[in-house]
Amino acid sequence: MSISLHNVIDPSISCFSCKAVCCKLEVMLITDTGVPKEHIKIDAWGAETMLRLDDGWCSAVDRDTMMCTIYQNRPWVCREFATGSQECLDERREGL
Repeated sequence: MSISLHNVIDPSISCFSCKAVCCKLEVMLITDTGVPKEHIKIDAWGAETMLRLDDGWCSAVDRDTMMCTIYQNRPWVCREFATGSQECLDERREGL
């Protein structure tokens, strides 16, 4: 008997290997997950987004490890952006 696997992530795909290119995307805060205020920007239309610094990356990304410093309180959009998903692979292609 064999079990077929679906949606298995390629082990070569990790956030570290692509330098977290998805963390350069604009992230709208559409639910309250507890993102600290110092990482929130109010845009021209009054919507809350994740603050991005001059280098283009999200302010919550540790520049040495490229890991999220607020992982437990990260926005819903970041929680849904799965490593190895089609969106992830598309951003990796464009960002690398």
